[in-house]
Amino acid sequence: MSVPPSETPTPPPPGANVPSAEEKQWAMFAHLSALLGALVTGVWFGWGCFLGPLIIWLIKKDTLPFVNDQGKEALNFNISLAIVSVVLLVLVVMTLGIGLLVAVPIGIVVAIAWLVLTIIATIKASEGVAYRYPINFRLIK
Repeated sequence: MSVPPSETPTPPPPGANVPSAEEKQWAMFAHLSALLGALVTGVWFGWGCFLGPLIIWLIKKDTLPFVNDQGKEALNFNISLAIVSVVLLVLVVMTLGIGLLVAVPIGIVVAIAWLVLTIIATIKASEGVAYRYPINFRLIK
């Protein structure tokens, strides 16, 4: 049984930067570790979310280029969300709690977007595709 020529997968061109299986796995862990950080710290204002990507990026950045790229991306995204969380907290404190009327709905939308985008990034990293979060402060370059 042969595969028709139109359905035969084409290999990547020679010299193309195709991530190895190890790079894909560590890049996937960089994104997934944000979810683990949120679970461990109890989703307390987003602080645990950037620790996992930070640790993986620091350990693997010099040896695995794809992990360097995706680790920075995951780290920047989670730091961005931590900043948003702090801004919402400051809003609530400065308005003596009245800011909760704004902070809670925004926080729910941000949390759902964070979860969905983190899952998408994890899937893309496992496929070897460099994922870029749509909203991200590029603090670490």
